[in-house]
Amino acid sequence: MSSRKPLLPDSARRTAAWCGVLLLVAGVAAVAVWLSIALKTAVTPVLLALLGTALLGPVHRWLTAHGVNRSLAAGLTCAVLVGVVGGAGYIVVTALVDTGAQIVASLKDAAQWVIDHFDIAGVANVDDLADNARGLVGKFGASAAGGLLTGISLIGSLVTTAILTLLLTFFFLRDSDRAPHLAHSVAPRGTGDLVEAMGRRAFEAVEGFMRGTTFIALIDAVCITVGLLILRVPGAVGLGALVFVGAYIPYLGAFISGAVAVLVALADRGFVIALWVLGVVVAVQVLEGHVLQPAIQSRTVQMHPATIMVALTAGASVAGLLGMLLAVPLCAAVFGVIGELRKGDGLLPERS
Repeated sequence: MSSRKPLLPDSARRTAAWCGVLLLVAGVAAVAVWLSIALKTAVTPVLLALLGTALLGPVHRWLTAHGVNRSLAAGLTCAVLVGVVGGAGYIVVTALVDTGAQIVASLKDAAQWVIDHFDIAGVANVDDLADNARGLVGKFGASAAGGLLTGISLIGSLVTTAILTLLLTFFFLRDSDRAPHLAHSVAPRGTGDLVEAMGRRAFEAVEGFMRGTTFIALIDAVCITVGLLILRVPGAVGLGALVFVGAYIPYLGAFISGAVAVLVALADRGFVIALWVLGVVVAVQVLEGHVLQPAIQSRTVQMHPATIMVALTAGASVAGLLGMLLAVPLCAAVFGVIGELRKGDGLLPERS
């Protein structure tokens, strides 16, 4: 007896199967994003606490390895987090407040220089550009804050989010040794080892990204600040602080902070000094791209720049500035999980 001939050829069936998988993944991702937005008050502190845990995990492990109680080690690590973030925030805010007016004035002078030298006075006016820029910044800030903190005052929400993030970081650090047991308890039967491996690989990717990005941001900020101080560019410390903060938004943050430094130098110190500042910024970026990142982040997930730009755009469209900050580490975690799934032994279920 002859077997029935398939209605569709094998290539068409394989294509249909992959389309079904893609639609299923897209649907799950869409539901996850929708739930994250609907539950943003709870999701935001959890994500920030995971980033803090990834950044400070080595400190907690070092303390516990030297005999410190896990709860005490978590408390000391959180105290370090408060001190570092509070100190860094104070330095950044103070530097920007002290030099912010000078930087804005220099940017305005730079815009006027561009208008005068390129003969576009009839097309653009500095005051109009400044007003438009302030309006755009206000709209962006309002949309970002409104999308994340609807119906809650900004200060109260920030304080609540910070406290909840700190408490969650404490518990995540203290109970990190229970994560494998949790993975096995929530995973479907026979997949506990795979779920644990995926979770471990995702967290390692985020941990490597946070640790490497922080170290690279510090080196970039110090190098550019020293260069600006040598060239006597006004607001060097504030510009260096801007470089440090911008480093957490790959490519886009470095471009914006570098462009601001060049424009300030152009307005206050002239075209030659602006070229020197541009050289300093480019040299630091070359050092970062060819030396620091391969050496520091060689063990983390390496993502193509186009992938990072798409992730930043998607994060900005979903959650504004916070989405841009969280997009790349989340993308690194996804790539870590995919890398674990592609391993031949990672797809085998555990034996009963």
